[in-house]
Amino acid sequence: MNLEELFNQNNIIELSFFNFRNAITAAYFANRDLEIRRVNKNFKKFFPILGNVSNAYFPDVLEQLGLPGKQIDEFVTGLNENGSILIPQIEIEIEGNIRVYSLLSAQTYDESFSYLNGVQGQFVDRTVEMQLRKEKEDLIEQKMQDQLIIEEKSKQLEMLANRLAKYLSPQIYESIFSNTHSDLGTHQRKNLTVFFSDIARFTDLSDTLEPEKLARIINNYLSEMTTIAIECGGTIDKFIGDAVMVFFGDPNSDGETEDALKCVEMAVRMRQRVNELSKYWNR
Repeated sequence: MNLEELFNQNNIIELSFFNFRNAITAAYFANRDLEIRRVNKNFKKFFPILGNVSNAYFPDVLEQLGLPGKQIDEFVTGLNENGSILIPQIEIEIEGNIRVYSLLSAQTYDESFSYLNGVQGQFVDRTVEMQLRKEKEDLIEQKMQDQLIIEEKSKQLEMLANRLAKYLSPQIYESIFSNTHSDLGTHQRKNLTVFFSDIARFTDLSDTLEPEKLARIINNYLSEMTTIAIECGGTIDKFIGDAVMVFFGDPNSDGETEDALKCVEMAVRMRQRVNELSKYWNR
């Protein structure tokens, strides 16, 4: 008499399935023909739409759960060829909600009890895990999008700064785009040294020259005067035709006396440079 004849078959199957009976996964045991013999409480809890699955053909159960035929075929083929199969992600709609499971199944073999030879497997609920992963991926995607927006805004600010640099005095430009001045929002009274100059008899000159040559002279003149003003520490306020307005004492000041001396030095240098340029202009 062999062992199978000494023990009750149902009791042996129940005993072999004991470890899965109270598992947090949805466990099942099927015979070699993939007919379900046992499921635990969580199997019924996970899939209430199935009802009683005793003796049901497990691939039919998978089909009832909504698995596509391709996954079911992979399940059967994997068991037959490898003795085990892992389907890492199965999406099942339960009561209007999509839940995600992984299914691990393996063939069982016992020399003493042939009725234990079959397939044992379990569904692992990974819904929360996948939701957290999705949230993480969404956060990463949002972060990447935010980074792209920041980079685009930075490029726009850089382009704006470069354009403003062409029209603003270096001192004013520096005070706007640096953090060295914390009082930009406040107002205070300052004594400035203001310089104003224009080209003598410019109106007569403009009447006698061709527009192209006049434009070259004005551009050359303003460029040279700007260079001298910056080198002397002046802040260029504006250009009005041939007129140049420069002030000293803001945003940086060396004191009223020193500011005035620098303004005089600038005026002398400008006059000397105009005398040099006039020889070139008269050609």
